[in-house]
Amino acid sequence: MDEALKQKLDKLPVAPGVYFHKNATGEIIYVGKAAVLKNRVRQYFQKSQKDIKTEALVKEIADTDWIVVDTEMDALFLESEMIKRYMPKWNILLRDDKTVSYVRINMNDEVPYVSFTRNPVDDKATYIGPFYGKTAVEKAVRILRRIFPYYDKPYTGKKTLNTDLGLTPGIEVGKSTPKDYKRNLRKLISYLGGNREKLLKELEKSMHDSASRGDYELAAEARNQLFGLKELKKKIVFSNKEFMDISSDQALKQLQNLLNLEKPPRRIEGYDISHQSGTNTVGSMVVFVNGASARNEYRKFKIRTSTNDDLKSMQEIISRRLKHKEWEYPDLIILDGGTTQVNAILPLLEPYGIPVIGRDKSGDHSHNARVELVFQDYRVLGPRPSGPFASGNSRPKGRAPRADGAISRAAALRNTRELRCLELPSSSHIARLIARIDEESHRFAVTYHTLLKRRNMLK
Repeated sequence: MDEALKQKLDKLPVAPGVYFHKNATGEIIYVGKAAVLKNRVRQYFQKSQKDIKTEALVKEIADTDWIVVDTEMDALFLESEMIKRYMPKWNILLRDDKTVSYVRINMNDEVPYVSFTRNPVDDKATYIGPFYGKTAVEKAVRILRRIFPYYDKPYTGKKTLNTDLGLTPGIEVGKSTPKDYKRNLRKLISYLGGNREKLLKELEKSMHDSASRGDYELAAEARNQLFGLKELKKKIVFSNKEFMDISSDQALKQLQNLLNLEKPPRRIEGYDISHQSGTNTVGSMVVFVNGASARNEYRKFKIRTSTNDDLKSMQEIISRRLKHKEWEYPDLIILDGGTTQVNAILPLLEPYGIPVIGRDKSGDHSHNARVELVFQDYRVLGPRPSGPFASGNSRPKGRAPRADGAISRAAALRNTRELRCLELPSSSHIARLIARIDEESHRFAVTYHTLLKRRNMLK
């Protein structure tokens, strides 16, 4: 370990987070998580007994970076996302108990139950994840069970020990109903999906509204859940993507500089089209919040108009998406396409002040594909807001697009309409993030297209 790295390690925080080991060329070779960054990262360089593979990894480490998060469970989620973004070679070579795990809840069941799986399928169930470290995820969900009781096996109607312990909703003894149980399961899904602060506000509002109506039983339930979650915050917090330190995410910082944004793009949406000779044409919208996938906000579209014209299909998807004022608007959109696609979408986005990047890759959606970006040169107009709402909040319902400069800026952009093409090495931070978003939007679109094709074959 050289002196520069030694001094850097002295600055490691006593906080949970994710660390990135790099080699001499700056390539990320290993991503890991830690409950306490200072303790975990320094362990690599201590003279303790290590296995042969770990010794070989340490010999390659020339630099280390890290991102601080709120809790160890946040680190678990972020580690998973960063491994999928960078695919470091040593994460593959050292893979042991880090099995990918998803939380599965099928809300279509009359009485749903919570389970874990390695392989999500398109069965209309809700999947939250993926997470590395199955044991840690199961422990976290068990703790949440005391606040949001659930069944962990298919419902039989029989009383069990978990009924007496208050770990089930108690439908089997008349304590609750399937409708009330599903209402609470939606809260659990919201929390697991990262909507912690939003859920706390909803519970507080529900508590006050129920009390004002004289429904004191429902008010007490909301109060207990609210207090339980606040107490839980001191122990673990699950997948809180909203409060990650994105200023340390090199890809987001570089996108901010590239597009001349005031802030790193917090919410990024990726779009793709899938069809077979114009049949079963669908589109996908995937969402990344603070650089991490937010699966609970993904959306899919069945194309209604031109089914064999990818350009018109993409225009339809973007138009339909912008009509959903209840969905938070993005700070950046990533398209599958080049100059033609970007030019076709720009007029739709300009009134909202949303920048767009096209990834021109000639049909290759792999991580190693060449990465040629096509985007509008915003630098000619000076700084622009980071998305349609600088605060990051969604536009209130019923309001028109911004009139505080975004419209005049849109007019200037229409007059400029100058596109830049930039080819990046596949190893760059921006290329890795955009490839990850593109790969995910392609996978999501193809999955939906395949599902429709199978349904039509069975008709």
